Amino acid sequence: MELVLLISLAVVITFLGLLELLYSGLVLKPERLRSVLRKQGIRGPSPSLLLGNISEIRKSQSTTVKASTNEPPVFHNCAATLFPFFEQWRKQYGPVFVFSLGNTQILYVSRADVVREISTCTSLEFGKPSYQQKELGSLLGQGILTSNGKVWAHQRKIIAPELYGDKVKGMMSLIIESTTVLLNSWKSRIDKEGGVAEIKIDEGMRSFSGDVISRACFGSNYSEGAEIFSRLRALQEAMSKKSLSTGIPGMRYIPTKNNREAWALEKDVRNLILEIVKERKETAHEKDLLQMVLESAKTSNLGQDAMDRFIVDNCKNIYLAGYETTAVSATWCLMLLAANQEWQDRVRAEVLEVCGSGCLPDADMLRKMKQLNMVIHESLRLYPPVAVVSREAFKEMKFGGITVPKGVNVWTMVLTLHTDPEVWGPDAYRFNPDRFAKGITGACKLPHLYMPFGVGPRMCLGQNLAIAELKILIALILSQFSLSLSPKYIHSPALRLVIEPERGVDLLIKTL
Repeated sequence: MELVLLISLAVVITFLGLLELLYSGLVLKPERLRSVLRKQGIRGPSPSLLLGNISEIRKSQSTTVKASTNEPPVFHNCAATLFPFFEQWRKQYGPVFVFSLGNTQILYVSRADVVREISTCTSLEFGKPSYQQKELGSLLGQGILTSNGKVWAHQRKIIAPELYGDKVKGMMSLIIESTTVLLNSWKSRIDKEGGVAEIKIDEGMRSFSGDVISRACFGSNYSEGAEIFSRLRALQEAMSKKSLSTGIPGMRYIPTKNNREAWALEKDVRNLILEIVKERKETAHEKDLLQMVLESAKTSNLGQDAMDRFIVDNCKNIYLAGYETTAVSATWCLMLLAANQEWQDRVRAEVLEVCGSGCLPDADMLRKMKQLNMVIHESLRLYPPVAVVSREAFKEMKFGGITVPKGVNVWTMVLTLHTDPEVWGPDAYRFNPDRFAKGITGACKLPHLYMPFGVGPRMCLGQNLAIAELKILIALILSQFSLSLSPKYIHSPALRLVIEPERGVDLLIKTL
């Protein structure tokens, strides 16, 4: 009898302890964080238990009318389409407010002085959010997302000088070769279809970008690399479906259909990468990026499990930094050129003048293409691949006079900053590459608010490579083809971790 009472008492104590833990994590801690912000005059929508403001966000998204016109887009206000709730809250609470995803408290910031301090912060106590490490780690890699700056710095040391730094010039022939493969496939279709072909270009852009980065990363194993990137693309789509549930406690452990799909894809990707690594250990290979990652892992005194995770995580990060963002940026840029014939003609004339007839561009030629550079900048302004830059304060921080408590996430909305009429002028929502005629510093009042690849010390590693790919690809396309929007094209931006055309981009393409 006493044993039964003791067991019952232990169960009750455990249950009460669990309730106390849940109450502290789901109610007391979020309220304490919001209280610190409220005392500074920072308000926001009231959160509900467990969901936070997710219900309001979903309701706002469901009631937003998406474009369904076949007319070429004139106004490009993606923020209003993709994040209508932020637009509403900004009007109601100002440029700095707090909201919740589950029990994760997020400080939204679009005040220029605060954005500057956030962007230039180098503290290791201000890093990738914990919820991203848990939820997006399967896509981008736990090691890459960690707040531990040693991993981040090590990644830059490995990748930046060889692939994303000055040595991008050494990849020019590789980029041209991959572009030529794409253009030849288009020419074949155009010939078969009588001089004009209607092509949905999205997959072509991914094939091009995937071919470049697969060859750079996996060398002679580039076909296996393409298969890995294909699986990562599917994993990206699966992760985007549950982006709003990231802050709900325990959701990532529940075997929902979407979670099971993501787990299976993650396992496939890991196995594919490690199979290539196994082959490499048995034979000699060229000095490609994967080989550099392997050599670095060997000298890092990591255990086998940690070494495998390091290798897999770096390959995953390369996917988003060097593949997906470049492909979607190229897609948007070609859509804008097809919709703006004057600028298409201007860039084509420049390419032909700089390169001459039949010449392939080199690094010096690319530097001379000012019109092309302006178009790429304007395209990245209106359609930046990444909509939000997010960080978490791992200790109490201060930015622009605002005290950010430990545990609060800070979001900088790139889309909003890129199209703010007060910064870019009354034509902020229009495609106008001329604004970049004097460079980024001459394009807007506050140049640090232009951040398609991030800004400051944590700028995207893939910026140099992405720009080189975009310039070569677009220059060669315009030197050989004329583009116009197909009547099938429906302008409908969507967010799937990156901003991409929901229904693809259909173009009418003909040989010059």
